[in-house]
Amino acid sequence: MEIEEYGEKFASPFLKKALKIHSDTRRFMSDFLKDRGFIELPPVIISGVTDPLNHPTSRSQIEIYGHIYELTKSMIFHKQLALHIADKIFAFSPNIRLEPEKRKTTGRHLIEFTQIDVEMRNTTREEIMDLGEDLVIYTMKKITEQDGDLLSSLGRKLKIPSKPFKKITFTDAYNEFSDKFEEELSKKAKEPFWIIDIPLKEREFYDREDPKRPGVLLDMDLIYPEGFGEAASGGEREFELNQIYTRIAKKNQKPEQFKWYIEFGKKFGFPKSAGFGIGIERFVRFITGAKRIEDVTPFPKGIGEFFPL
Repeated sequence: MEIEEYGEKFASPFLKKALKIHSDTRRFMSDFLKDRGFIELPPVIISGVTDPLNHPTSRSQIEIYGHIYELTKSMIFHKQLALHIADKIFAFSPNIRLEPEKRKTTGRHLIEFTQIDVEMRNTTREEIMDLGEDLVIYTMKKITEQDGDLLSSLGRKLKIPSKPFKKITFTDAYNEFSDKFEEELSKKAKEPFWIIDIPLKEREFYDREDPKRPGVLLDMDLIYPEGFGEAASGGEREFELNQIYTRIAKKNQKPEQFKWYIEFGKKFGFPKSAGFGIGIERFVRFITGAKRIEDVTPFPKGIGEFFPL
């Protein structure tokens, strides 16, 4: 993106309205969680360990004082360990994910983005899904109340979803639409819905395998309607050390890759928990009806090109 393009972007009435909605979205999500007893964590930008993710991304590292740090891909490990401090936590976590260039055209991927990461101790997938539904509904209602005039000027009419959101198993979705199921189901849907019971091979080692159904994870993805795609991902977490070692091996990874996380867990234990992360820019894109995710943030970092600011 050239400097002249930034000038045109800033002159856009859409960005001014989207940024107000963006700001309010963060405020309402924070208010909702704090009112329910959640404690906000400061974000982690660099760490000795970060989310391995299940899909390919290029590694992003920096050397500081002779030590190698990873740029945060998500705060999943930090969320789990922070539950030793508080039972309910959240963070606005800036993430760096160097996605493959084939995702450049999706309209919903950035290499730098923020997600609200939520985690609760001693809870289940069903309970955390219920919380996620309430959070989305509350935020959408508050935006329509506070920023309804902006939405109208953007030609956007939000339909507030009703509870409970529809649930579709990964297997049923895949059998109907093959590997394009998320895109196809999102286009057809009128309200957000969940994809649940995700196969073990599709996710990371920290996602909990159902003890009663080997090979099935107690995971879920929230999908926006109208073709806007994935909203959130989460589930229950593995918390037994032996199972964590087993799952790491199944991913053809090594415990040394997660040394600091595992050493902490050995000494203090891993809390039993569940949680999710919601991408803020994606949520704002859905709320505003923006064509591309770059349109709802002033300094976007898209895939495959240089953004100097």
